[in-house]
Amino acid sequence: MYRFLLTRQWVILTLISLLLIPTMIRLGFWQKHRYEERSARNQLAAEALGAKPVPVEQVTEPGHAVTRKERYHTVTATGTFDTADEVVVRRRTNSDDEVGYHVLTPLVLTDGKVLLVNRGWIPSDGPSQTAFPKIPAPPAGTVTIQGRLMPDETTAASGIKDLKGLPDRQIMLINSEEQARRLGKQVLGGYIEQTAPQPKGDTPEQISDPGKEDAPLNYAYMIQWWLFAAGVPYGFFVLVRREARTRAEAAAEQETAEEAEPAAV
Repeated sequence: MYRFLLTRQWVILTLISLLLIPTMIRLGFWQKHRYEERSARNQLAAEALGAKPVPVEQVTEPGHAVTRKERYHTVTATGTFDTADEVVVRRRTNSDDEVGYHVLTPLVLTDGKVLLVNRGWIPSDGPSQTAFPKIPAPPAGTVTIQGRLMPDETTAASGIKDLKGLPDRQIMLINSEEQARRLGKQVLGGYIEQTAPQPKGDTPEQISDPGKEDAPLNYAYMIQWWLFAAGVPYGFFVLVRREARTRAEAAAEQETAEEAEPAAV
């Protein structure tokens, strides 16, 4: 009754089914891993954003690599903005996905060290991409600011190519080591995204809080893949039974037809 399973067509179908099951199970575990990773990052971000602000030099120092746990921690800093060494970061978008620049201004602290401050986003509406854009000035004199601590940007982490030969005072990535070499000063590791005080006229447009990663979506995909894995053997069983029934009915009809034929004279 089930000899058809030995035919070429059904052998291929059986092999495909046997390969699909472990593949779907592995995909489910991969989604589970993604769910756990994203949930952990959400938790770290929530803890850092909710932590009490601390002076920046309690968290980072020159040459320090900002850790995942330190990322987004709110820090304070007191110093003077150095607009002469200000640069812009190319190809950055705002909350409306408009392309422009991030404004990176060194803040010279009271002890002489430098903190890189991302003051926010401005549009790229200048006469050309090679001209240095007009930037709203930061407060003059000694100021105290607050912001989210961020790690140095790298091509590996961001996917942004660190292009060379850019126009003067334009960069692709915010990296404290590169800026320390450019400035010839001690620069604290990482940088901050300024959150306070608000700029006059709301420009530069300060960077919004990081949104939560959609970890539940990965959890749903995990369940989906495992349901698919469970459905493959069930679907295969249904197909086999249907094929067997169809073949049995065809054989019965043929036998009935043969019995109904008149005997030869």
